[in-house]
Amino acid sequence: MERRRFLKALGLAGATAAFPAAWDSGPGGAAMARKTGATGQQVPKIDRSEEEWREILPEDRFRILFEEETEPRGTSPLLEEERDGTYICAACFFPLFPSDTKFESGTGWPSFYRPIEGHVETKRDFKLIFPRTEYHCARCGGHQGHVFDDGPPPTGKRYCNNGLALQFVPEGEELPELRT
Repeated sequence: MERRRFLKALGLAGATAAFPAAWDSGPGGAAMARKTGATGQQVPKIDRSEEEWREILPEDRFRILFEEETEPRGTSPLLEEERDGTYICAACFFPLFPSDTKFESGTGWPSFYRPIEGHVETKRDFKLIFPRTEYHCARCGGHQGHVFDDGPPPTGKRYCNNGLALQFVPEGEELPELRT
């Protein structure tokens, strides 16, 4: 069975079940802190310093993911991405969005109406004075973007994502091993 069909058969919430071996492998895997997500599944946490992330990531991705900057509007090649696949966190490679939840919002940033359940976490952001809801990768804490209540059905949400905070893995290609 193809990975995409398998994940759909499990439901989006079941996507984390495909990755537990990678979460516990590698240096410090068993010692990583864990948090129970909305589905009751364990979401592993990565405890890396900003210096460690800076060594791994290109500077532009680091600034967006760990200094909460925003890429310029209309610059992401992911805006034009229309293939089936999975959008993953560019820092830790955790799957965040299936391609069938992507839509054209007209904002100049890749937008999705629903993340994989339990794979993003939110917090209030007052950087522009008025409150907004920021979301980030539930595994590494990397900043992805902001969520708004002006998206399409069925959720009415618009997860407005920095393209540099994501990587796209086309259907049929293996997802990269999760970084630990």
